[in-house]
Amino acid sequence: MTSFRTYLLVIMVAALLAIPAMGADQSRSVEWPYYGNDPGGQRFSPLDQVNRGNVSQLKVAWVFHTGDIYNGPGPSKSGFENTPIVIDGTMYISTPFCRVIALNPETGTEKWSYDPEIRKDQPYSEGLINRGVSSFLDPQRKRGEACSRRIFIATIDARLIALDADSGKPCSDFGAAGTVNLKSGVKNIDRIGYYGEYEETSPPAVIDDLVIVGSAIGDNRAVSEPLGTVRAFDARTGSLRWSWNPIPQGPNDPAWKDWKPEDALRTGAGNTWAPISVDPQNELVFLPVASASPDYYGGARRGFGVYSDSLVALHAQTGRLAWYFQTTHHDLWDYDNPSQPLLATIRHNGAEIPAVVQGTKRGQLFVFNRLSGAPVFPIVEKPVPQSDAPGEETSPTQPFPALPPALVPQTLTADQAWGVAYLDRRQCRKRMEGLRSEGIFTPPSVGGSLIIPGNTGGMNWSGAAFDPQRQILVTNLNNLVAEVHLIPRPQFKERQNNSRGFDLEFAPQLGASYGMSRTFMRSSLVGLPCNPPPWGMLAAVDLSTGQIKWSVPLGDSGAVVRSITHLPVPDFHWGWPSLGGEIVTSGGLVFVAGVLGDPHFRAFDIETGEVRWTGDLPAGGNATPMTYSINGRQYVVIAAGGHAKFNSPRSDSLVAFALPQASNAAINGN
Repeated sequence: MTSFRTYLLVIMVAALLAIPAMGADQSRSVEWPYYGNDPGGQRFSPLDQVNRGNVSQLKVAWVFHTGDIYNGPGPSKSGFENTPIVIDGTMYISTPFCRVIALNPETGTEKWSYDPEIRKDQPYSEGLINRGVSSFLDPQRKRGEACSRRIFIATIDARLIALDADSGKPCSDFGAAGTVNLKSGVKNIDRIGYYGEYEETSPPAVIDDLVIVGSAIGDNRAVSEPLGTVRAFDARTGSLRWSWNPIPQGPNDPAWKDWKPEDALRTGAGNTWAPISVDPQNELVFLPVASASPDYYGGARRGFGVYSDSLVALHAQTGRLAWYFQTTHHDLWDYDNPSQPLLATIRHNGAEIPAVVQGTKRGQLFVFNRLSGAPVFPIVEKPVPQSDAPGEETSPTQPFPALPPALVPQTLTADQAWGVAYLDRRQCRKRMEGLRSEGIFTPPSVGGSLIIPGNTGGMNWSGAAFDPQRQILVTNLNNLVAEVHLIPRPQFKERQNNSRGFDLEFAPQLGASYGMSRTFMRSSLVGLPCNPPPWGMLAAVDLSTGQIKWSVPLGDSGAVVRSITHLPVPDFHWGWPSLGGEIVTSGGLVFVAGVLGDPHFRAFDIETGEVRWTGDLPAGGNATPMTYSINGRQYVVIAAGGHAKFNSPRSDSLVAFALPQASNAAINGN
């Protein structure tokens, strides 16, 4: 009996000792220190307090208003596309005006703000946007010392600014009083036709003591656009440590042999506008490189155009090439690599592979061993349609991954023309019958070509998220087709001036033999796309096998159509295009908003694609959400501001959701 009492006493003591440990574990803080939560952009959180069983109970915990909306006179409108970071107990956000604001992540109250005072009245090609900030912890400084942790922002007017994380004051030892002018030293920068053609929209990448930036460059204006040079700066001093050119500038570059010298020296762009990924363990930098200029005619840039439209791996300390793979040869379709390369460990054929996944506007995923560049799944060169435009030299083949399968349609015929009624279906069919249409990689033509997928993707900057436990990648996709016409130079001005097209966009492509017009194919009667729905999807891929796990429509088409047409149409869920990404959590959830004109935030079951929760937003959440835990409570946060180029309601709201607790939700802001 004594021994039994002793045994019970031991059990009780052990249980009592366990209680504080459990409480400490529940109250731990789990932060979100990078744009994609990790340097390789997986956008995965181990948090599971919010899960498939209770996500339906999510409520607004707090709202912060930035005050930064611009929708008045002037060529640029604002869009709130920011993904916050949370580090050292503070949330850092950037606004459409590139203001940096530090918040208490538990309450949404402001700690400090910094205003770079950008010019809001200028014609920025991407609108007034900024997608996020980055941080650098200096091991050479004591914690608490000024600028021991720095917050970096690359502004829409092309400045790299370093701020003290505690005070928001510029770090005076970085560049000129805290700022580096990113336009300085860029080739062809003096040929810019207007103020906002060379921009920064993505957060800088940080590896070791380097801060690395690409650039966003206005499309289709000229052959000799600014060169999309990628640069690494010293995170302490702002001095240039290395630069890498996507278009070779001399015979010392191995890619020089793939270009005609006169073409290489006059061609611009090939820029990296999406977020850059880094692999600190292997000292590698991964660049998602976009197309060379201009997008739709390549007669002045003959050949494959290496390194444009490539996934490029560089050695971090030197900027020297490790390996590359070109996902589109001699791009004529604006098929940029638009999203952050996703670094992950994939379990495939019994082995763990250090992988990098590149999503494309083509709606196809390319998966490589990130150390060697070897494809994880076979990639096959297939013949593609050839151009009939004089002076054009189309690539005879294009690379196609055997797996995963294409996530969006790759062909469309006139027989597949779609409409809600006979008249708009007939109109769409008639337009299609007059166009060259041979599926993906149909070249632009003077008579007009049907481009599928169109230039919004497929995938776009929304990118993808990856659950390393389940080996599931999730991405949102657009399914729109475009009509593109090459316009002979002597006819361009007249065609542009006399145009009565529906949402028709003209681009001069100066220095090339042709200008260009493009529009998304939709009925002028109702305004809906001419291709069958869904027009927006959320898809999951098992990366261990390369197979599609599920694909579901994303977005409330009925609500969007009502906002466009003002017709009393019912709810219908055929999906709608989106710009703004997703995150995944250990709770078995995918959180995504992003649908243009649809002010809803959704949680999907990662195993089935079933919608588990829908929350209301004050405007479209055209941003990538994030999640973190403070004092044992998990928050899910999304910027809800609408899109700079889509005619929908705008807001300045950063909205945090959490499971209910006794206290009321707080609403804070300017």
